[in-house]
Amino acid sequence: MTDDRFQRTDNRFRNLSSVRHSPNPTAAPAPAPAPAPAPAEASASTTTPAFTFDTPFDRTGTGSSKWARAETPGVIPLGLADMDLPGPPAVAEALERRARHRAYGYTTCDPAGRSLVADWYRARHGVAVDPDWVLLLPCGPRTALRLLLDTLRPQAPVRFPTPEWAGFAQLCRAAGIAHRELPLPLGPDGYHLPDVPLPSPTAAVLLSSPHNPSARVWPAAELCALAERTAEADALLISDEVHGDLTHPGHTHPVAVTTVDPALRHRVVTLNSVGKTFNCSGIPSSFALVPDPALRARFTDTLAGYGLWEGGLLEQTVQHTALREGGPWLDALLAHLAAARTRLTERLGPAVRSAPQASYLLWLDAAALGLPPGGARRALLERCALEASDGADFGPGGAGSLRLNYALPGAVLDTVLARLDRL
Repeated sequence: MTDDRFQRTDNRFRNLSSVRHSPNPTAAPAPAPAPAPAPAEASASTTTPAFTFDTPFDRTGTGSSKWARAETPGVIPLGLADMDLPGPPAVAEALERRARHRAYGYTTCDPAGRSLVADWYRARHGVAVDPDWVLLLPCGPRTALRLLLDTLRPQAPVRFPTPEWAGFAQLCRAAGIAHRELPLPLGPDGYHLPDVPLPSPTAAVLLSSPHNPSARVWPAAELCALAERTAEADALLISDEVHGDLTHPGHTHPVAVTTVDPALRHRVVTLNSVGKTFNCSGIPSSFALVPDPALRARFTDTLAGYGLWEGGLLEQTVQHTALREGGPWLDALLAHLAAARTRLTERLGPAVRSAPQASYLLWLDAAALGLPPGGARRALLERCALEASDGADFGPGGAGSLRLNYALPGAVLDTVLARLDRL
């Protein structure tokens, strides 16, 4: 049996590393563990490090917003898109080195960072990105998107598919921008992008690619068709690709600005970040691929108007290190995520609305889990002590669904699977 006790460390946060297995569920709680050691590393050779994600990872005292959502001791939060896994050691070491130099003043943007982004796209995705397209932003992708919308000053509505990441609607409401939703057709193999003329007028189409919440990798042909429809509507396609580097083995992520017809590139922007990929979203940074030079110039002016310039002290440290040295760690992470995905999808079967092809998100049919569609999140919390995202937060198309995050250490995933047996 599984001992589901979690150590309560203060009024808000719980210690993930206290998930334990015990043959005696009535035994007294184990004493509080010592601070978690650094991520286990070994070397198959002197040059190739090995990474493991099986050991529980202690986030006690880190101010984790994900674990703050676990309002009751013992609840495992699976809602927020934030990995409970240790990031690349190289990033931690780079931050330590930079922190030891006690000058934390204004910094300029390292222009070599543009080529570094281009090199990353060539190495990881096999596509050619012109370094001149790259803007290195000292803010997260959500802020970058808001600033881009400010640059456009859209008079016509912004449109995006549904179900879709709730941030699109939140940003539009905050900016006072009218928005409309485009229903996504759901087939036996998952969601598909709409291939119909866009209503007129339309200022921009926002897209999460891969799809958030279902983790589907959009087929290149569907993305190209959507870009053509967007151009026909005299609109801009903005592709939020923060999960694109987390594409699972066997799948290829279509980078929007390099996938569409070259004649349409000036109507496409790709946003990305090392935050999701390398589990460092708490140090916000992002980069935008903007092929249109006039739009790049306007975007840069908008940034300056908010007191933001390319670069950033810690942002550049994290971004450059992750892109230069994070590849082997990312390969190990993707293997871990694919294995976790397989275990969960085999366990949950027909409740999986769309088989994940990227990231660490699982989109579930509440009714197929035996949960009431109108109160599935609360029911899962009460029955299994698992917290998930409510599908209704992803627009009308998400009603009756749940989104689970499975970026977990192996031991914690074991506990999640055991709790799901309570359904």
